[in-house]
Amino acid sequence: MTIALEEKEPLLRNFHTVLEKDGWTYDGNGPNEKDRDLLVNFHWVVTEFKKIKPEYRKIIGDITKQMGNGMADYANNAEHNINGVNTVKDYELYCHYVAGLVGDGLTRLFVESKLANAALLQRPDLSESMGLFLQETNIIRDIREDLDDRRRFWPKEVWSKYVDEFEDLFKPEYAEKALQCSSEMVLLALERADDCLFYLAGIKEQSVFNFAAIPQSMAIATLELCFQNPQIFQRNVKISKGQACALMMESTQNLQVVCEVFRRYARKIHKKNNPKDPNFLRISIACGKIEKFIEGIFPSQGKTAQISGAGAEREKELSSEEAAKKKADAQEAKWDLVYIGGAVAATLIVITMLMLGLAWMAGARFDIAFDQLKQGVFSKPAPGSDVAEELLRKYDGHKEL
Repeated sequence: MTIALEEKEPLLRNFHTVLEKDGWTYDGNGPNEKDRDLLVNFHWVVTEFKKIKPEYRKIIGDITKQMGNGMADYANNAEHNINGVNTVKDYELYCHYVAGLVGDGLTRLFVESKLANAALLQRPDLSESMGLFLQETNIIRDIREDLDDRRRFWPKEVWSKYVDEFEDLFKPEYAEKALQCSSEMVLLALERADDCLFYLAGIKEQSVFNFAAIPQSMAIATLELCFQNPQIFQRNVKISKGQACALMMESTQNLQVVCEVFRRYARKIHKKNNPKDPNFLRISIACGKIEKFIEGIFPSQGKTAQISGAGAEREKELSSEEAAKKKADAQEAKWDLVYIGGAVAATLIVITMLMLGLAWMAGARFDIAFDQLKQGVFSKPAPGSDVAEELLRKYDGHKEL
């Protein structure tokens, strides 16, 4: 950043040529630049570069040429220097030049050295995602540091949805809007996570797998740390050294363990996802996409499979318990019927007693009723009885009429 543009642009565009120049060095950058020591001692890089196979040198030279020209384009873009990156497309193109090309070059080197599956060359989008996932995560994490150094990499297309000026993201009164903006930036990176796992599946050699997997695990952990974290607008946040060591241990085993790392942090991001955030649904979908991809490679074992072997004994126990439970249920149902029948009978008795009581209070003469019952008033009239004779006389009278 301390080199004048008129000097910087030709250096970038022609940097691939210095790889063949013995003794080339550069000390024109400021004393506090992070890459100063590298450039001052670059002749050692040239010496080592010339020792490797011509096939490897060709790949490195090609990538260096593309990267240098891409960086020169951005350095020479006055609008970029004043306003930063404008669109998401520009943002991803910048990340392509500074990181995506690294993924492309490394993939070509891995395949050339027979350390990776040649099919990776047919999927350049995977190596692109490997580079951009790392670069975009770093850009999210370093937003405060970049502001202090007068750099803007968050695209205006994103932050202008939430604030009027880029600097507003760092003001307390815009804290909620700033978090929503950072969520969208995290989303852009998170959508590339499953591609990274796909790429790692194509690595054959363990040391190359370690080399590629460790940064990716660090990136997903850093992304989770930055997500919904207002501290990123105040300082440069980093995962702890203990966490970094644990991730290195996990990432140097195999793809399944690395997938579990991604699953773990994707679930943490999903748990922190705020329903009030306008990006809530898309972030949830991105997390689900990671889960789905991992499940497709390493399916979870079903309960049936887990019961096999020693679990078969447990199945028998469950069957016995189920039979005993059914017997107890049947016995309980029998007593329920008894209780219901008793309750119905008691209800009928109570209602009958209430009706008799009400009739008695209304003046009913139960003594007469009892007497008539005794005399057989309600029984069928017997032939020759007085009652029968009276009825016959009345019937004969009606016939005459």
